[in-house]
Amino acid sequence: MNTVLAVETSCDESAAAVVRGEQVLASAVASQIAEHARWGGVVPEIASRRHVEALPQLIASVMAESGLGFADLDGIAATVAPGLVGALLVGSVTARTLARLHDRPFVAVHHLEGHLCSVHLGEPLPAGPFLVLLVSGGHTELVRVDGAGHYRRLGRSHDDAAGEAFDKVARLLGLGYPGGPAIQAAGALGNPLRFPLPKGRVSRPEGGYHPYDFSFSGLKTAVLRLVQSLRAGTGAAGPADPASTAELAAQDLADVAASFEQAVVDVLVERSCRCARDEGLGTLVLVGGVAANQRLRQRLEERCGALGLHWRRAPLAYCTDNAAMIGVAAAQRLAAGSSSSTALGVAARLPLQQSETLYEQQPSF
Repeated sequence: MNTVLAVETSCDESAAAVVRGEQVLASAVASQIAEHARWGGVVPEIASRRHVEALPQLIASVMAESGLGFADLDGIAATVAPGLVGALLVGSVTARTLARLHDRPFVAVHHLEGHLCSVHLGEPLPAGPFLVLLVSGGHTELVRVDGAGHYRRLGRSHDDAAGEAFDKVARLLGLGYPGGPAIQAAGALGNPLRFPLPKGRVSRPEGGYHPYDFSFSGLKTAVLRLVQSLRAGTGAAGPADPASTAELAAQDLADVAASFEQAVVDVLVERSCRCARDEGLGTLVLVGGVAANQRLRQRLEERCGALGLHWRRAPLAYCTDNAAMIGVAAAQRLAAGSSSSTALGVAARLPLQQSETLYEQQPSF
């Protein structure tokens, strides 16, 4: 089994880990949530600066905890795409420098491949190909996994990812950042059936709808109109201000949050299970930051049980961005004989299907 030091700096989490195969020897994360919360979202320049400050200490910490030296490593890995360019550069330059200093292979990792590999940090997967529902702040995709490095996207969001929709609706409701945990907390005592909300579908040019694709823009607009209607119903004077919840009753706020959360969960579960059955896949896997949502986990478990599907999810500790999942992906790549050029740069956008380009000795970027 390959032993890897991995770093992750694609957005607002600075992370480092030492992984041996699928075993985490040490893992540490420095969160920036509190700092970005005051702005209602991630500020790229602040994120990059905090990565520069946090990463050296995180690497020293996980190396000490693992009890290993750099000579004991089979590779050094970093996330290089997709993500915030400045943030990605901090991790990539750090990992490439360490790889050269200590004469270790450098392994560039696609962020989404890391999320796909996070499930290996939990209970064992049944044999055979499986379907992954990847739901995070920046991505909502259905990916068929036939083996390490063999991925085929079967469904995607055509506008906001589910996590972005949570953030924007939370801001609309005045609930703060990040939106997922805030809406889950606000809707805990709410009635998820009080407000029927649309489950967006994506039209095909030739007619009909994409069966496994997602759209959350209409849902966000429906919540905006609902909030405006509820505020108007209280007799509030003047135009509705969607950024304010001063006139919303506590129960109304709870019911809106719960109804929105339920609408997102329903469409994710319905289309994921349909895709798994249509593809003849017996296992459905849930990964990504939104995979921590309790309503989604519970509903998916119930639906998979009713349909006879195996279901697995990434451990809660590895749902949000972390370096352990990057290490697992890198260890799999090393086992397949792949490594990356230290001349490779970073990319803000790179489809998962192009992840193989990260292992070309003549980098494309």
